[in-house]
Amino acid sequence: MTENLTIRIDDLESPQILALLQAHLEDMYATSPPESVHALDITKLKQPKIIFWSAWQQQQLLGCIALKLHDSQLAEIKSMRTTVAARRRGIASALLNHLLQHAAGLGVTRLCLETGSMAFFEPARALYLKFGFSECTPFADYQPDPNSVFMEKFLR
Repeated sequence: MTENLTIRIDDLESPQILALLQAHLEDMYATSPPESVHALDITKLKQPKIIFWSAWQQQQLLGCIALKLHDSQLAEIKSMRTTVAARRRGIASALLNHLLQHAAGLGVTRLCLETGSMAFFEPARALYLKFGFSECTPFADYQPDPNSVFMEKFLR
């Protein structure tokens, strides 16, 4: 299902990516209290310490993922999202594999993420567990939050 998939660094300018990220933010605010939403808007995703990728088949956007570098060894997964049409086709796994390889190549030794604790986020948590992530305590500037699950994976 991921044949002819192209994952590329994205400039966050296309209408397709803007719409996908808007839908992502809307879902986050619909499922979590505002103080527990940690999704980044376009302005924050364009920061120098963030690398943002999008996944395409021909001209069809299928998903996105971002890597936020906290320091030389710690990085965080942000804005992991697939389109409705791309779900259950291996796109999220392809994006996560791409990010893991890139993070390891940068020398990242600990890769973390924050996701929701609600049922809506269960598929995301299952994906991260499948890739060897485990639950951890809050990292970076995060604080304990019953609406958040923090996960980490140590890279070689």
